[in-house]
Amino acid sequence: MNYNNKEEWEPKTKLGHMVKEGTITDIDEIFEKGLPIMELEIVDTLLPDLEEEVMDVNLVQRMHKSGRKVNFRVIVAVGNKDGYVGLGQGKAKEVGPAIRKAVDDAKFNIIKVRRGCGDWGCVCGKQHTVPFKVTGKSGSVRVTLIPAPGGVGLSIGDVGKTLMKLGGVDDVWSQTMGQTQTTVNFAFAVFDALKQLTKVKASQKALKNLGVPV
Repeated sequence: MNYNNKEEWEPKTKLGHMVKEGTITDIDEIFEKGLPIMELEIVDTLLPDLEEEVMDVNLVQRMHKSGRKVNFRVIVAVGNKDGYVGLGQGKAKEVGPAIRKAVDDAKFNIIKVRRGCGDWGCVCGKQHTVPFKVTGKSGSVRVTLIPAPGGVGLSIGDVGKTLMKLGGVDDVWSQTMGQTQTTVNFAFAVFDALKQLTKVKASQKALKNLGVPV
């Protein structure tokens, strides 16, 4: 199915009907109301320019009474490079289906990245970095994202760079702890840090000073 073809999409949820009918045209409205996204077509309709990036492909083996079971586990990130990013994983006997499952999972996990100008030495007011210092975790890995001035770039590992770029973050400092060479935990720790950005409470005045749209 071509998810971008609304004529082929027959919504199964109330939210899906509202999106297809044009009652909801902005995914932020869904986030603000805390509505669960149960259909991939909702994301494809409201964020049609999402890009996909395979972060990791790993062969997973486990013993079963019928013998050894082998699956591929794939980690995929999606984003529009302008404030929206998702991360997901999928498992299957073949790489292709595993990637498709991971892409779908990433879309269901899409979040809005809170961006601003939170570094004390930068007063450009643009949405180029994270507005606050936040920490995310997954397994033994801890990743702290720190606001950086414009021009610094992404001072974080390659997996983190990919997520930052897909989310539209141009500059960031970072600190990491734990087994950061484990791609899956590092990726999900960075993603968790990005999710924490939306949970930081601040006054509208403070947000405005940090370059965050209010």
